Amino acid sequence: LSVFLTIHPLFEIRSNIFQVLLYLCYVACIIQSMSRQKEEPVFNRVEELRLAQGLTRQQLADAVGVHYQTIGYLERGEYSPSLVLALRIAAVLEHEVGEIFSIEPFEERKGKRR
Repeated sequence: LSVFLTIHPLFEIRSNIFQVLLYLCYVACIIQSMSRQKEEPVFNRVEELRLAQGLTRQQLADAVGVHYQTIGYLERGEYSPSLVLALRIAAVLEHEVGEIFSIEPFEERKGKRR
């Protein structure tokens, strides 16, 4: 069998294709690991300010044009907003963007750091 595999031209073609695919997978993994560099966290006061205005996540989400789960991800610090979304949230919550979002932690509030 090994003699057939080394001699048969179709196997050589498949072997070359396999090597190319393996190399492309390797390159894709390198590129993916480069793009997954840890981002600096964005801290926020969205939940605090939303509750102060008596808004539900759904109401805020509707006002800024996103799914209510996106607001939850933001509030838990699992998602960093785009600039446009941050500006929309600031407008609805009637605060400056810098009062809501920061790359430095806000003071501890109610036992939580945001």
